[in-house]
Amino acid sequence: MKKFKILSRPALVKILLLILTFFLGAFTFRFYQKKKSPLLSPLIKDKHLAFVFEVYDLVQENYWEKIEDEQLVNIYLLALEKLTTQPQTLKKNDPEHLKKLLSLILAQIGAEDKKKEFVAQLSDLVLANLKPFGRSRLYTTKEEKELSKNVKNITDVNHYQALGIDKGASEQEIEKAHEKTIEKYQSPEDAQKLAQANQAYEILKEPKSKKAYDKSGIEPTISSKLLYPEIFYLKIKKFSPTTLEELARVTQEVDQGDLLNTLILDLRDNIGGAIDGLPYFLGPFIGNNQYAYQFSHQGESADFKTKTGWLPSLIRYKKVVVLINENTQSSAEVMAATLKRYNVGVVIGTASKGWGTVERVFQLKNQLDENEKYSVFLVHSLTLRDDNQPIEDRGIDPLININDADWEKQLYDYFHYDKLTETIKEIL
Repeated sequence: MKKFKILSRPALVKILLLILTFFLGAFTFRFYQKKKSPLLSPLIKDKHLAFVFEVYDLVQENYWEKIEDEQLVNIYLLALEKLTTQPQTLKKNDPEHLKKLLSLILAQIGAEDKKKEFVAQLSDLVLANLKPFGRSRLYTTKEEKELSKNVKNITDVNHYQALGIDKGASEQEIEKAHEKTIEKYQSPEDAQKLAQANQAYEILKEPKSKKAYDKSGIEPTISSKLLYPEIFYLKIKKFSPTTLEELARVTQEVDQGDLLNTLILDLRDNIGGAIDGLPYFLGPFIGNNQYAYQFSHQGESADFKTKTGWLPSLIRYKKVVVLINENTQSSAEVMAATLKRYNVGVVIGTASKGWGTVERVFQLKNQLDENEKYSVFLVHSLTLRDDNQPIEDRGIDPLININDADWEKQLYDYFHYDKLTETIKEIL
């Protein structure tokens, strides 16, 4: 039997929280499916077994990597050993023998609530131990709702409270409150409170982002600043359904005059987000109906084209720098790879995180209890780099690595623009 890694429950919880905090990829992505062996779950009458084998069928049909019965059954056996603390063997590693073993174990458990808990834990353990470990999980209704809110960038944080003002505060009151918090939180011990106040100010100072936050709890995903008459700085923190609208708004606000021609696009620490939006978000940078990126699923790749065209307020930028670092991940890595492929600017920084999976949520038909609906959060595809290698575990390599001793000279050789080089040094 091959050596297999079963993650501890604390480790699984930690990974789940990471996934909920920064969601790698869109769970609504639809990919082709292949016909495999007949599904087992519709033929099973016992609800506990039907639940387990619906998850089994989903994995075989939709997991990013082809997985044979023997391999998948082995994962179930090891998960059963973890839960029962007893060695488990089968005459043959196939679904029918697994079903018989699981029936015996459930009969020994007896109590209905214990059976429900056992099969839910079993399914979660199996999913969590699919590669990459911890990315696929069994979700409760609550966890699925939290995931949906995270993808939509909806927060429960009270930003007015961070500034000590009421929801109906005017622009002047928001400005004064921010000034007071800066004066108040000067010590190192107050660093976290100051950061919260600054974040609140960034959201509330702009009328449109304030309106979106007041109405739906949506936080902006883009911050920007005109650093010099020639240089515009734009930071994308994550991708959400509002990001494209924000991009159009912030670039239009500075789209004037003849001097502005340099864009610094900062994707550092970008945690990714809704990858479904990338065909629309990349269009403003590379044009409409362009091959933007690829996904790999069970040995085959699928191409995705842009669905929008050039954004007029971006055309003016003749010099573009794209910043990435080790915390650039998921959709942001796909974007960096696409911009690199199309030579849209110079990618500078360090290699990105290498978090290159696309997840999808599958609703389960067989449920254990009418009061708790489970779904499967499954790694469905892998994203590919500009060289068609998987992003997973590799990341995106910058054109200029800031760990190189001569990175400043490399940047100067691209643009022959001292002010840009100095500005990048200050930002980094």
